[in-house]
Amino acid sequence: MALKGLDIFKLTPKTNCKECGSPTCMAFSMKVAQGAVDISKCPHMSAEALATLSEATAPPMKTIKVGTGDAEYSLGGETVLARHEKTFVSKPRFAVNLTSDMDVDAVMAEANKVDYDRIGERMHAEMVYVEYTGDSAAYVEAVKKVTGMGKTIILACKDAEAAKAALEVCKAEKPILDGADASNYEAMTEIAKAAGVALGVSGANIDELYDTTAAIEKLGYKELLLNTTGASVKETFAMTVQVRRACLAKNPDRTCGYPSIVNLSKIAPNDEPMQISLASIFVLKYGSIIVMDTMNYARALPLFGLRQNVYTDPQKPMKVEPGIYALNGADENSLVLTTVDFALTYFVVSGELERSGVPCNLVISDAGGLSVLTAWAAGKLSSTSVSKFIIENVEPKVKCRKLVIPGKVAVLKGDIEAKLPGWEVIVAPNEAVQLVKFLKDMKASGEI
Repeated sequence: MALKGLDIFKLTPKTNCKECGSPTCMAFSMKVAQGAVDISKCPHMSAEALATLSEATAPPMKTIKVGTGDAEYSLGGETVLARHEKTFVSKPRFAVNLTSDMDVDAVMAEANKVDYDRIGERMHAEMVYVEYTGDSAAYVEAVKKVTGMGKTIILACKDAEAAKAALEVCKAEKPILDGADASNYEAMTEIAKAAGVALGVSGANIDELYDTTAAIEKLGYKELLLNTTGASVKETFAMTVQVRRACLAKNPDRTCGYPSIVNLSKIAPNDEPMQISLASIFVLKYGSIIVMDTMNYARALPLFGLRQNVYTDPQKPMKVEPGIYALNGADENSLVLTTVDFALTYFVVSGELERSGVPCNLVISDAGGLSVLTAWAAGKLSSTSVSKFIIENVEPKVKCRKLVIPGKVAVLKGDIEAKLPGWEVIVAPNEAVQLVKFLKDMKASGEI
């Protein structure tokens, strides 16, 4: 059971040195108990106290890091069953299923067509699930072809020798070896240990999965993922949910505390509508890695949008950095527009401005990550804040003295003009979609 703040405080040095970033040892202890700060932030904690506290304060679900470079991802680390309780930590990742008898290049080329940005986040299939079908040489060749593609590789292989050969090709990229079960877990554990990679564990049912995982833990290896794919949709859903509930229960069972792999290519093969439906369920219900036949826009648009909505921290506003964003080849003489730093507002507005083709400078000031009307109502978007940002950051860099403000805060026009001598303030339409016509009309009339 997790320790309370007072239990942690008893083990602190009680010096109130503030080196941890908290004003007192008690404040630090309360943050550790809430999971907001790691116990190691205290530089004066004794080794004995750290050993006592580390296990007790660790999340009930272990965080597993896989991949390298831009393809490094954290899986697991969750502390709650529902997003409204706190927040989810590690978003699920999508993998494309591949076997050695497929045209690897064609499959990957098709999957790689989906690669776009949405609200500052890259949307693409992050992983490739390479399944062993019995031919070791062909399997190694398939792994060679996907190595270096910038995707985390999952080796779905229960043959020890084939797994060793495949790992020799790609172990530098920290793949996942999804191959341990009740019949081979000792050999697979040794292979995973030697290569320093995470090991996927599967079982015929939840009892066998649990027993095999416990046996691997006794061998001293805990870099694990649980393959909760069953023989049917019903079994897969039940196992995935039961494992997550067990590790996040009031008295957590840490043997269940690992990320999960759900293989939709197995339970709904060649059925695109069913795979999309199931993937949406497992985004919500605890799939850490979701394996699909491929990734295309029919799959990506609903699934990535859903994932982004669910795995965005509701306690942290989605913000972009304040500054001047030159669009369509804008220079110092181009029109100036301004809006708030709320990420969704920025990407919608900037998208419409780019679509217009008119060179312009989009100025983003600090509005607390709030939307236009919310920021205005909260005093974060005001004539003072806008004029101050323009004087300090825009006037030294931009010669144009025409400023377009959001239509929903047209009431600020007079005050901004009074505080920005020499500037002409223009009110934009209320809706971003109207900006294209608005700018084209301005250009046609010679205003810009």
